[in-house]
Formats: sequence, C-alpha cells, structure tokens
Amino acid sequence: MEFLPLAVFRQCVDRYNCNYKVKEFTCLDLYYSMAFAQITYRESLRDIEACLRAQHRKLYHMGISGPAFRNTLANTNKVSHWRIYADFALSLISTARRLYSKEAFFDGLNETVYALEATTIDLCLPLFPWAHFRKTKGAIKFHTHLDLRGNIPYLIHISDRKLHGVNTLNIIPIEVGAFYIMDRGYLDHTKLYCLTQAAAFFVTRAKSNLKYRHVCSHPLDRSTGLICDQSVLLTVPKSAMDYPDKLHRVKYCDSDT
Repeated sequence: MEFLPLAVFRQCVDRYNCNYKVKEFTCLDLYYSMAFAQITYRESLRDIEACLRAQHRKLYHMGISGPAFRNTLANTNKVSHWRIYADFALSLISTARRLYSKEAFFDGLNETVYALEATTIDLCLPLFPWAHFRKTKGAIKFHTHLDLRGNIPYLIHISDRKLHGVNTLNIIPIEVGAFYIMDRGYLDHTKLYCLTQAAAFFVTRAKSNLKYRHVCSHPLDRSTGLICDQSVLLTVPKSAMDYPDKLHRVKYCDSDT
C-alpha cells in the first residue's frame, strides 16, 4: 500500500464527499480492507471480519483506523460512491501504463497492442433482478479492452448479456498505430474498416467461408512458422462494399500445437 498515491485517493473521496460525518471507518479503511480481501482470496464479509479481527492489534499499522465488523464493512460499502474507486483505478492504470511503456513486447514492435474479449458472468436472478437475461436466468457481460504490455485493463464496459461483443467496437477509443487483437466474434467488416481508416491495425481469424481474390504475395521466412503472406480483396459484394481496401491474409503453423 506504500506505493499508492493517497493524495489522489483523498481527492477522489473529497470529490464525492463520502467521508462527511464519518468518525471511525473511512473510505480509505474500506479500500484497505477490500484490498486485503482481494489479495488473500477472502470469500465473504464474515471471512474478512474473522481474518482482520484475528490480528486486530496490527490493524493500525496496516492503516486501518477502525474496527472491521461485517455491518461496518457493508454499511460503508453501501454509502461510499463507487466512482471513488473507479476514478482511483483510472489513476493507477495511467501510472502503471507509463511504467510498462518501455517494456519489450515482441521483437521490433513498439506500438501498443490491445486484446478485446467479452466474458459472461451468470447471476442469480432473484438476487439480481436488474440483470435479466432469460425468464429464470440473470447475467451480465464484461467487455474488456486489455493492454498486453503489462496486462493492464484499459477499458472495461459492463452490459447486459444481450449486447454482442462486436458492438463494443463503437465504444472503445481508437489509438493511432495500435494493434487490436480479437476473435471471430468481432468480425464486422464495416467496423473493422473504421479501425483501418483511423490508422490502426487489427488481427483476427478469418471465417472458413471467407471469399476473397488474391492480389499479391509477400516474401516470408518459413522457419518462423509462416505458410503464406498475401494481400487479398473481398469478393462478396456486401463485404467488398463494407471493406473496400486490401486485407493482409496470413497462414501460420504452430509446431507445438
């Protein structure tokens, strides 16, 4: 915790005035308790309380000023504004990205590389009625935009289960010169062409029924696992209209798999 910019955290708290009339268990105490729970894999408020109270004489030295009871944790979490921790997380992400900016990532590649992925989290519908998915099932979806240099989440968008991952391409900020790696679920030629027009690059797997016309081949080193490296044009009228530019088609064999 010594590495955390506590001045920034206090600014976030003051921004939403969440320590108003609080005497014992502050937002910082809650943050320390939740950080402890995350790092030590606690599973419930009772679990957090039992572990912290077992070492209650050391809490002050950890920076926790008040008693960590279940009701105290629950009530502080209820009244604390979630944007405190969101704003603080964005500050930490910005710091972490600067620390990793000079780290080597692939030979000869200095640009930023992002991975896009969507993960579904099932929820109990009676407990989370706002996360309605089906008649008897609840779920939300996490759309993650991950900076692979340091594995730092650059953007996380939470939506209902029905939002398809490809539609998040309209949400993510496009960085000039960056590479975006995604699976076939994000294959939308119109949206991918927007990446190209913004001077960014994308890498994805082609569908088995992709129709294209070979334009030219590029030199390659087969010892690296490359089988072919081509420039192609899409031939299906709708696809060709959505993505009129040339595509780079690469076949690669991984000897281990």
